[in-house]
Amino acid sequence: MAILDKQDEEDDFQGVVDSSRGEIPTVSRKIRHVLKDSRFVMFFNNGSGDEIDLSGSGVPPFGKFGDNLLIWMSGRRLLTIKYSAGQLMFTHVWLSNIIVNLTAEQLYAILCKEGAIIAAGIDPTMFSDCCLYKLFLHASFLTTTKYDWAGHASNCWICNGTLQVDISREMINVLSRKISLECDASILDDVLGKFKKYLKLPFLRVKDDDEYEEGPYRWVSMTSKDTKLHGMQIVPTQTSSFFLEFERFDPLLALPNGLFEHSSILGVLILCCCAFSFASPPFAKCHSLKFLGLDHCTDNNACEIQDQTEWACLYMLRVLDLHYTEWNEILSVEKIDLMSNIRELNIEGFICWQYTARLQGRLPNLERLRIIKPTCEPDISLDTSNSFIGKTKLEILDFSGNSDMEILPSSLSEVSSLDVLVLDGCTKLQDVVPDVLPQLLRSFRLDAYGLPWRRTPNAEQPMEYLIPFIVTHNKGAHNISKISLKGCTQLDNLFLCGLPNLVELDLSGSGIQVLDFRTRVVDVPGLKRLFLLGCEHLRAIQWGTELTRTDLDLELLCIDTRVGSVHAWPSLTQSKPFKLQVHAVVEDARLGWSLSLLMDTRDRTNGLEDVYFNIHVTSSLVHNGSAQLKAICEKNTSIYGDQVNMQRSVLVPANQYIDVLSMVSDVPSMQAFPEPPASNLDRHIEIAEGSRGLESALLARDYLIHGLAYIMLLYAESLHVHDVSVTGSMPMGYWNMLKHCRMERCPKLGTVFPLVPRDNWWLFGFEKLETFWAFDLLTARHIWDKDLRLKVITTRYFRNLQRLHLSSCPRLQFVLPMRASSFPCLESIHIIHCGDPQAHLRVGRAVPRGYIHQRCVIP
Repeated sequence: MAILDKQDEEDDFQGVVDSSRGEIPTVSRKIRHVLKDSRFVMFFNNGSGDEIDLSGSGVPPFGKFGDNLLIWMSGRRLLTIKYSAGQLMFTHVWLSNIIVNLTAEQLYAILCKEGAIIAAGIDPTMFSDCCLYKLFLHASFLTTTKYDWAGHASNCWICNGTLQVDISREMINVLSRKISLECDASILDDVLGKFKKYLKLPFLRVKDDDEYEEGPYRWVSMTSKDTKLHGMQIVPTQTSSFFLEFERFDPLLALPNGLFEHSSILGVLILCCCAFSFASPPFAKCHSLKFLGLDHCTDNNACEIQDQTEWACLYMLRVLDLHYTEWNEILSVEKIDLMSNIRELNIEGFICWQYTARLQGRLPNLERLRIIKPTCEPDISLDTSNSFIGKTKLEILDFSGNSDMEILPSSLSEVSSLDVLVLDGCTKLQDVVPDVLPQLLRSFRLDAYGLPWRRTPNAEQPMEYLIPFIVTHNKGAHNISKISLKGCTQLDNLFLCGLPNLVELDLSGSGIQVLDFRTRVVDVPGLKRLFLLGCEHLRAIQWGTELTRTDLDLELLCIDTRVGSVHAWPSLTQSKPFKLQVHAVVEDARLGWSLSLLMDTRDRTNGLEDVYFNIHVTSSLVHNGSAQLKAICEKNTSIYGDQVNMQRSVLVPANQYIDVLSMVSDVPSMQAFPEPPASNLDRHIEIAEGSRGLESALLARDYLIHGLAYIMLLYAESLHVHDVSVTGSMPMGYWNMLKHCRMERCPKLGTVFPLVPRDNWWLFGFEKLETFWAFDLLTARHIWDKDLRLKVITTRYFRNLQRLHLSSCPRLQFVLPMRASSFPCLESIHIIHCGDPQAHLRVGRAVPRGYIHQRCVIP
């Protein structure tokens, strides 16, 4: 499992989505080694239901003439005929027990056993009832309406009495995920028919030309072309759920009088295409009603207004769902005050978002509020700023389709319980500014092109059930130039689309893990500034693929993933007209994969001359080591002062460098070790203490592999590595843009720059290097690979090298080869506390006097 976890983490940082993750070679080889000479039967529980070729996982192939047998089972709950034997490529024998061939008792036993496995702690009978109820919802509305009433199954389980009211939200979410069904209408009818006939759980579906048979039915679903309701006069007393849909006429058919006269335990009521008196509905006395859903219902004005004491149906109501049903009376302040127990309010195709002003100080238990696709105009004089005061339990808020909404209510920031905010189709919305949204917001969605085809009542993962964006005639939201979700510490689910004028996106302090500009933040061509300061959980930024580049033209990217840091606004470089500036402080070096992909979207002809980047890999809250460097150098110089003098007297002959020293006027000043490069260049990388993922990030055997090593090898001009314990060396590669290199306090670094084992690579490299400065490399034996002296036959190597300064590298054996024509710009070599200095520089032949321009000191 450790191997799998490690590979998963690597895939996270490389932006590999779960569905695209392949086999792990080391695991596959182990499986292959164990199974290759064995005879076996494998049982494979396939959760996807699709055929899978297991050979890539190391499993020996199965064939008609082989000795091994694979039995695979689909882990999905299917009530659909999906496969035929001719569609299966890797299956030689197709065994199927079609569900219609099972008896009701067998089906019911299967459901109970399934419940005992996946919903421990719940009575298996209760689990099977939940499955059956969802099947009943599917069967009732699968072919008759486009509205997703089956999505309300979890609400209906409670309102119907199948589940207890006090069941935990976590358990409801588990049941909602696990009881996921794919259904064919014909199979549904057959399965439900078996249950109706054989089980003690009575329910009834009446449709088309069926005749109603009286009975003690708990669940009743009916579609009818007239008001006779197939002979039903009254809903049975034992009925807890009743669904009725009339065939749509103009005008709509009216509900019969007295239909709900004995519905004392009715908990769930769904009416579609019905007409009744909105002033005195026929179900007003149903005092146990907890779920009321109305789809395209109208008022027939059949009765006079009744006293509100008759509205007993509102007292225990938990869910009210009005779908294109313009019922003002039930939404009046007087009626809302009766709904103190309501948890969910859905209004579609009627009033606009400003209705929230009426809810101020009301509905204290409200958890989900959806006011979408309004048909009325907003009232600009209405004050909605305090609409959400007191909504301490609100979890989901959906204002989709409110195209006239311009600003979000300021009181929204006080709803600390809010998990999900959906603003699809809010095309006139202005900037989303800081401090407007609650800090614990987990999901934010704004698709300015329109609304998803369905709503989801599941707060756990609200985005996964919505179809991907589709560009329509809608031109998007043009008033939004800035979106700030700064400080939303739990935000890990983001979808933005159709924002052509969005210039700045600030996700600082959020819990975002993967920012995907391919599928989650799309069609934002004007985005210039992206802030990810304090994003401790950030793993990857998906800009595009190798073949499909992003259309973004960023100018500024700021990242800081350190834990507990104070995230100051980075200082911007104004001295040069850079087209892109990247300021990044990351704890994990593997985030360099995302940064390298961004670099590749730019013109690389001249080494990214129009790009500025300052990348620090560290967990330290102070990522600049310059302050402590001087003190450390001075301390080591004073401690080893005597040893320096001893080395000079023992190892260095008095007249060995007399010709060089004669060129230098101030010999004593050279005993102090030179200061490191004082400033960072325009493309700078620093790797410091607390860095994670360095081994895999620096292990670049191929410079074409994206990552931190890719940026270092191809683009970095200055490099500072200090206080890291990475074992090995720097990446193998080109290094032809590097000018300043500074290494210090890396106790496990062996060879700093290894030789690239590839033909012709040794002809180039380090052409622009001017300064190499190293200090306190305790185990370093080679600065450049010792075999470099056998390969360097070109003057392009080190032709701009001016300063070579090494200190406190006690095991150092080799620095670089010296040839008469290799270092035309060399000014100084300064090596102290590095073992035998005579072995460091391998000179091929005598070095001319004029070769070193100013000084060369090797004590």
